[in-house]
Amino acid sequence: MSVKTRRPIRRKIQSMVLLISIIALLMTSITGIISMLLIRNNSESALIHQMEQNLYNIASNKAEFATIGIKMYSDYVIEFSRFLNILYKTSQDYLPVEVHRYDPANVGKYTMQLDTAGPEVKLEEISEELGLLGNIQKIWEPIITAKEDIITTVYFGTERGFLVAYDKGTGGEEANDIEYYNIFESLWYTKAKEAQKLVFTDVYEDEFGRGLTISCAAPFYDADDKFAGVVGMDILISDIYEAIVNLTLGENAYAFLVDSSGNLINPPEHEHNQAVNIYSDKEMDKSIADKILAGQTGISLSSKKIYYAYTPIESTGWKFCVKIPEELILKPLTPVNKSIIITMLLFLAAFVAITVAVFIVAHKFSQKLTNPIIELGHDVEKISGGNLDYRAEIRSDDEIGDLAQNFNDMAASLKEYVKNLAAVTAEKERIGAELNVATQIQADMLPRIFPPFPGRKEFDIYATMTPAKEVGGDFYDFFMIDDDHLALVMADVSGKGVPAALFMVIAKTLIKTRAQIGGSPSEILRDVNNQLCEGNEADLFVTVWFGILEISTGKVTASNAGHEYPAISRNGENYELIKTKQSPAVATMEGLKFRQNEFTLNPGDNIYLYTDGVAEATNSSEELYGTDRMLEALNSTKNYSADEILAVMKREVDNFTGDAPQFDDITMLCLRYFGGKNFMKELTIEADVNNLEKVISFVDEQLETHDCSPKIQMQIDVAVEELFVNIAHYAYNPETGPATVRVELQEEPLAVVITFIDNGVPYDPLAKEDPDITLSAEEREVGGLGIYMVKKSMDDIFYEYKDGKNILSIKKEL
Repeated sequence: MSVKTRRPIRRKIQSMVLLISIIALLMTSITGIISMLLIRNNSESALIHQMEQNLYNIASNKAEFATIGIKMYSDYVIEFSRFLNILYKTSQDYLPVEVHRYDPANVGKYTMQLDTAGPEVKLEEISEELGLLGNIQKIWEPIITAKEDIITTVYFGTERGFLVAYDKGTGGEEANDIEYYNIFESLWYTKAKEAQKLVFTDVYEDEFGRGLTISCAAPFYDADDKFAGVVGMDILISDIYEAIVNLTLGENAYAFLVDSSGNLINPPEHEHNQAVNIYSDKEMDKSIADKILAGQTGISLSSKKIYYAYTPIESTGWKFCVKIPEELILKPLTPVNKSIIITMLLFLAAFVAITVAVFIVAHKFSQKLTNPIIELGHDVEKISGGNLDYRAEIRSDDEIGDLAQNFNDMAASLKEYVKNLAAVTAEKERIGAELNVATQIQADMLPRIFPPFPGRKEFDIYATMTPAKEVGGDFYDFFMIDDDHLALVMADVSGKGVPAALFMVIAKTLIKTRAQIGGSPSEILRDVNNQLCEGNEADLFVTVWFGILEISTGKVTASNAGHEYPAISRNGENYELIKTKQSPAVATMEGLKFRQNEFTLNPGDNIYLYTDGVAEATNSSEELYGTDRMLEALNSTKNYSADEILAVMKREVDNFTGDAPQFDDITMLCLRYFGGKNFMKELTIEADVNNLEKVISFVDEQLETHDCSPKIQMQIDVAVEELFVNIAHYAYNPETGPATVRVELQEEPLAVVITFIDNGVPYDPLAKEDPDITLSAEEREVGGLGIYMVKKSMDDIFYEYKDGKNILSIKKEL
């Protein structure tokens, strides 16, 4: 390395070091002195402000944490209540399960046991209901054992006066002495029954010796939606206190909980608070206590120089409070003031001494520093140029040597990082590709070619599935079972990700395969349920609406396994939900039976199927889209095609959610029914002229579904009036009897055939010759003119006497 290269750099460094050192020392001294003065004046207020903010954050964060934690308990109670509702509503699907009376020998075991309110409750009188509710153990057991660290005791009491508990560890001397348990005097039971919703009790002393406790309870209802009882869960205050309240804030500072009445609810072992109620706390001003009970959030300093930070816990109505003396906040200020004065004096002395020393040291320092820096610069240039195998040769025992070693280590780390980055990138791309393939496979499993049945004119069908970011479990399907039966499927698998997608593929395949064998929807879902329960280690389940449409008649046979209610529009009228009793979801339990119901689609009717991704779509304000908005949007789509209806629904949901992310798949299916090739309706009514208006209205209702022109409708009405009045006057004279009017709508060409059937005396109106209309009314024979007019206005007329019945049919092309 030449001298010409070193000297200019060295001189620059010498000058720079000297100048920077003097400036730095001067600025440091001035800044330090000014800072000390400012700190001395402002440190107290700044420290207090910071402490207040910390206390406020502690209270807010703890309260939010408490709300989230307690909501977990309430979610389980609501779910257990729903299971009991299902048991009552589907009681015929379950066999009785025995529940034993309370036995102290079961203490420490998970088991289901029975207590009654008193000797007046006879087991033989409640055995049927008790046997039904015993099935809840099959549902609770896997949930409770999986969440043993959270759920300690679950129980329910009924209006019949018995209590069934499922827990582990309940007992002790006090429990062994309990012969009866009167639920009607229990706060958890009476409070939930009165509120008719989820409630939390105030704190009470647990009678089984577990300490202070609250109960979370919710009502459940029987098959007639009448109040049947209350399900509850106990939550130990000690668990909540250790998880939420317990804080280390310093001597004489602590956190505590207050219930809705102002009472402290800390466990007995926490004896910080001598006061039973916040109004008995002598260090707390009444105005602060009022703010706490009013549910305000804030921080206040009492007249006794005590800080209180407080905020409500929304889910229970409790308040979380932090109490800390002001002296704990100001305590750090005393050593700070002394340190400031000493430091200011040291700054002045050091400035004079260091300024002199800098001039002496700077020259030697610049010489020692220059050569290694220049040499290191060349080494770093090679490494930064991409040669990660190159290493710097500087071995000096100072910061430059450390820096050289750090560059060597950096080069080795960069080389390893590049190697690992390539591997991680490849793995990430592989996983991403697999997820894309899974998403594509899931989409390819669904029918996507529309129209799916080009040759069928009886209906119009369209479906869409908009997946969320994750691979999901929604699916729809439709397929022909035979030439006259169309299967419709709308389903939603629990969970997300690849497991749900795989479960969806299996469920969809099993439903279609089983349906093509034949059978009713309830039979098909029963067999699919049993197959899906085998080896279902992930405990996945699927809600399903499965219907079979008989195309020629419009009759739909359907089974709803825990899915959303479909919506139907009758001939252009407003949509309404088809609310029928639901069965449990598929794959929840082996051996389930499924309900089914029937309804009829008339020409012009629409049916809309969907998953919960529609009704539960959420905007940025955490507001649900809901079925009311869904029905309102559907009602704006009258006379739309099936694909146009779904496009409007997707647009309305997107407009509602805005920028909020989509958390669930949005799956929809719409079917518009135009009627079978030989659609037929009939009305049987007493052959009385007073019923003529009902007959005319019945015929017109069927004609209007096919846009019959007013002229043709009037001709048909005149013919119907003539024929029905003839039957009323002559078929059963002088008595009366039934008459059946049948309306059949035919295609190619579009025509209506109206048939009149009666059991009266045989009479062929076509056997009589047509009257001579060229004659005057006086010259013409009486009778026959009405039938003649019917012949002339209709395209065809037929008569036969069969099985003791007169059968007369007229045909008119539309």
